[in-house]
Amino acid sequence: MATGTERPQQRPGGVHDASRAAIAARHMRTDRWWLSPAGTAAGLFAFIVYSTWRAFANADYYAAPYVSPFYSPCLAENCVPMKGGPNWEVFGSWWGLSPALLVLIFPLGFRLTCYYYRKAYYRGFWASPPACAVAEPHTRYTGETRFPLILQNAHRYFFYAAVPVAGILTYDTVLTFRDEHYAWGHMGLGTLLFLVNITLIWAYTLSCHSCRHIMGGRLKHFSKHPVRYRLWGWVSRLNSRHMQLAWASLISVALCDFYVYLLASGAFTDPRFF
Repeated sequence: MATGTERPQQRPGGVHDASRAAIAARHMRTDRWWLSPAGTAAGLFAFIVYSTWRAFANADYYAAPYVSPFYSPCLAENCVPMKGGPNWEVFGSWWGLSPALLVLIFPLGFRLTCYYYRKAYYRGFWASPPACAVAEPHTRYTGETRFPLILQNAHRYFFYAAVPVAGILTYDTVLTFRDEHYAWGHMGLGTLLFLVNITLIWAYTLSCHSCRHIMGGRLKHFSKHPVRYRLWGWVSRLNSRHMQLAWASLISVALCDFYVYLLASGAFTDPRFF
């Protein structure tokens, strides 16, 4: 006798395994649950395409006093000379590729292994799972215990690398208070964009789960560590906005790079406030 709960004829494994409840429907959600993962995938894909183009372009990344955050610090000999800027010729003339490829690995690794971004691209690109209460199409689940996903455990180390990179971008932001002749005491529209960007970069970096663990992890008695407890509380408040900060900082860093590109290519002139 049919009961309406017969298991669909599918290969064993996943949510349709014989050990799981027999529910014929793929899911019981009636809302447009697919909008969120689709929007996430579209946003991340757009950034991937843009950042790949700019990283390999090796051009139009410096317009005094602004340097693209994609190219800072500039570690190759083939970098455009930047007076007082982050020029460190660590890699000699043998490096013929874009200098952005030498530094982007650190912020990219930090974001790629970030807890929020993992959720975002797991759902958006791999449908693992595509949304809450929606079965994923995969028959097996191994978590992050095998290669390559086991490399996600390096997130804390990428955090250590992301902090000095954020410090260098802070230095770049200070340099934006110069004019195109490197005279101090000036401010343009780019200065304002860089100030917003570095604020979001630091907020995203410090809201990281690894930072929160560093501040308050492994403590048995907060009362014995009042300073770390206070810092843990501040980071925890930021951590509650980690998703919003992740997207805001991603957009701001791309916007700053695009602004520098417009200036360097001659398509736009930086408006000066003073």
